Amino acid sequence: MSKRLFLLDGMALLYRAHFAFIKNPIRTSDGLNTSALYGFTNTLLDIIKSWQPTHLAVVLDTSAPTPRHEIFPEYKAQREEMPEDLSLAIPQIHRLCAAMNVPLLTRDGYEADDIIGILAKRSEGKDFETYMVTPDKDFGQLVSDSVKIYKPGRQGSDVEILGVAEVCARWGIERPEQVVDILALMGDAVDNIPGIPGFGEKTATSLIQQYGSLENLIANAGKLKGKQKEKVEQNVEKAILSKQLATIMHDAPLEVELDSLGVKSHDDEALKALFTEFEFNSLGKRLFGDEFKAGRGRQLAKDTPSTATAASDLFSMEETTQQTSHNLRTLADTEHKYHLIRTPEERRDFISQLQAQPRFCFDLETTSLDPRDTQIVGIAFSWQANEGWFVLFPRDPAEAASVLEEFRGIFTYTAPALEVTDAPWDGGDTTTTAQPAPESGVEKIGHNLKFDLSVMLAHGLEVAGPFFDTMLAHSLIEPDQRHGMDYLAESMLGYTPVPITALIGTEKNDLFSQATMADVAEADPQKITDYAAEDADVTWQLAEKLRALLPQHGAERVFYEIECPLLPVLTRMENRGVAIDVQALREFGLELEKRANDMHHRIQEMAGGPFNLNSPKQLGEILFEKLKLTDKPKKTATGQYQTNEQVLQSLLGLHPIIADILEYREVTKLKNTYVDTLPGTVSKVTGRVHTTFHQLMAATGRMASSNPNLQNIPIRSDSGKEIRKAFVPGQEGWVLLSADYSQVELRVMAALSEDAAMIEAFQNGHDIHQATAARVYGVTLDGVLPEMRRTAKMVNFGIIYGISAFGLSQRLGIPRGEAATIIENYFKQFPGIHQYMEQIVKDAKRYGYVETITGRRRIIRDIASGNASVRGGAERMAMNTPIQGTAADMIKLAMINVDKALEKAGLKTRMLLQVHDELLFEVPEAEVEQAKSLILKEMSHALTLGDVPVGVEAGTGQNWLQAH
Repeated sequence: MSKRLFLLDGMALLYRAHFAFIKNPIRTSDGLNTSALYGFTNTLLDIIKSWQPTHLAVVLDTSAPTPRHEIFPEYKAQREEMPEDLSLAIPQIHRLCAAMNVPLLTRDGYEADDIIGILAKRSEGKDFETYMVTPDKDFGQLVSDSVKIYKPGRQGSDVEILGVAEVCARWGIERPEQVVDILALMGDAVDNIPGIPGFGEKTATSLIQQYGSLENLIANAGKLKGKQKEKVEQNVEKAILSKQLATIMHDAPLEVELDSLGVKSHDDEALKALFTEFEFNSLGKRLFGDEFKAGRGRQLAKDTPSTATAASDLFSMEETTQQTSHNLRTLADTEHKYHLIRTPEERRDFISQLQAQPRFCFDLETTSLDPRDTQIVGIAFSWQANEGWFVLFPRDPAEAASVLEEFRGIFTYTAPALEVTDAPWDGGDTTTTAQPAPESGVEKIGHNLKFDLSVMLAHGLEVAGPFFDTMLAHSLIEPDQRHGMDYLAESMLGYTPVPITALIGTEKNDLFSQATMADVAEADPQKITDYAAEDADVTWQLAEKLRALLPQHGAERVFYEIECPLLPVLTRMENRGVAIDVQALREFGLELEKRANDMHHRIQEMAGGPFNLNSPKQLGEILFEKLKLTDKPKKTATGQYQTNEQVLQSLLGLHPIIADILEYREVTKLKNTYVDTLPGTVSKVTGRVHTTFHQLMAATGRMASSNPNLQNIPIRSDSGKEIRKAFVPGQEGWVLLSADYSQVELRVMAALSEDAAMIEAFQNGHDIHQATAARVYGVTLDGVLPEMRRTAKMVNFGIIYGISAFGLSQRLGIPRGEAATIIENYFKQFPGIHQYMEQIVKDAKRYGYVETITGRRRIIRDIASGNASVRGGAERMAMNTPIQGTAADMIKLAMINVDKALEKAGLKTRMLLQVHDELLFEVPEAEVEQAKSLILKEMSHALTLGDVPVGVEAGTGQNWLQAH
């Protein structure tokens, strides 16, 4: 054989790589999961290097139906939705293949298996040695003398090559094509191929060994005995259908010439850029030598918004930034002037220079990442490219405080603020190119400024705005990307900053010890000067680039009027913290522990014996093999029974064990996540709990909190409510006040869709779910039954997220046809909503993005994807983002306005927490009525929704539960 053809089953290899690393995913420095992309790339490079193919192609499925769907609509209908990390890797495979100059083949109407089958069979007799690269057993039916299966190794095992002898030995058959007969009998739960019920691999293999083919087995069914005879005779049509579904097409027309698959040289620069972006250092060095360097993030609080990063960060900067390359500049080869400031005289001269600047960048170096328990090592400044200054602080706390005081005027000075009217935001012109500065003064620039502002505030200095945060700016320009400073430096400036490890080593246990950075400063002041000043210099340069990009992306108003003004508000909230009753939590923990133990014993008894209740594998075996709760249990991609909450909810009523398992999970989660954990988060310095808010963790603009996460405390169950009882006022004579938007996302949906029926329901003050049920079921408001309202509520909120009939049927536990009828009736009663949903998807396809009322944009990259799962996710994203994003903007504007109003009124009331659509305050009893009136006014007028009234409810109490 003079030619060697490799055909890669792209999707199977991606799944294999993703789940191979599922317990220990490969992640970038910002937490991005690149397991699938890395594993696929590694396999591809291994093949090219070790096997030197002359011809090569990667094959992927499309979302278009195939002939199999026409003859059996349920084909693959039960497949679990692709994990988000995995679905977002697919566009990167296209980029990889383009950089490698490897043909990537997709055809509507053909599965990847079929394309591989056609090309493999076409190669026979044409001097080709062909390898089908896949872990899929189905391909055994295609094996011949010149066509083999190349099964990649797993967990260190060698590659397995399966030819005719190996396939026949594996199945105990005479000819490879008999594989499809075995598959027809045993069926396939993953692809929903029915097979003959009760026939597993052992039975199917035995029968094909005896009768040679499915057709011959059917012809001789009368010779079988007992149950086998009965099952074959009763399922003849099902077996024949299953063989049709399991047969890989290999004789269909396909306009692909084998000669077009010839191996070509890869595009070095494109490949280096890709490896740099995803930090594939080992792969880069393997191809380009030891000089390749992809770069790593610093893993510091100032560099990243949190330790968790969205999987959608896989996307590249596209046209908004430069592509990185392996040939990045560093401090060593870049001209720069970094100055060390340490004496009183030097500080005095430097402050005089600083006072003349209309804007400057600053960045703190500290001894820890806890803003309320850290010392300032120094402050770096920059106001022009390639130049920076580092003010080194003394190690003595009192002396350091004195130095910080010298800079008070610099950080607190602001010119008189522009008069802010009480007029709410009505949307306005979101395309203006003028900076709508809500406050004037010296602009302070930084990356993840909230950390620096928090440290300063904890040290008694509240920094005045306006602010320009490069992390926030980039989050608005490219919300689905990573936003760490190092990544932006490499992608936008072609520059790799000095890593933190160059100063303090790589030992994680020592990375942030309290004296580490101070020790470096004392031992080598110039070293920390270069490191710190470089941070400020790089951030200054990023700010200039991002400033120019904001108007191009319609992001100016959101940035200057929402996100940046929100920074000091969040800083104050984080600094204040919230008080909790630790003793109440401990007592509740003992109660939960007893309940969990009681349920655990009861579940073991119902299961007929002991098993590990926390093991999904063992639980699945109990539910579906021992108790046999359903004939066709769902399985994961790895073949394990699914036992997640959604699956268990669908099984409610089939056996008492299900309700107990769900309750056990809730109780143990509450105990482990909150009751046992919250007391340990109480600050030793303040005696209160201080969460960290993340403004743009989600691309919709919704905020999140961490360390601890106070936004996911459940409030629907009685157990969850008990946790809120532990949140209390921090001092005598104060109460907690909770103010909550009422059905804000549904009100936004009504406003955006301009649906007359829904607007009317809100204007009349009706319970929106009751009003919806009345219309959908054709009854009066008084005639709405509780189950009708429950269904209407599920549909109302499901519509926002683009719920399908299948999804609704799963949530409500009803047939799919009934769910489809409910959705159809819903859209008939609320046609404006249906039209809006269709139009927003069309707009996303036309413009490539969607936006909120305030102009916050989100790019919808996969809206025209050929993969149905990926495209469906993008369409749901397009539907949901304007609604959820507008709601997020509304509460952010409310927080800004409430904060200003409280200060203007001279009230002591202080904002403590933001949880979804709710704000929590600590209020002196004497201020309750005035504060409540002010808060309700500012929240209800923060953002107008046209004819839709904005509803806000408020309450007070001696704990959070009473207030809510």
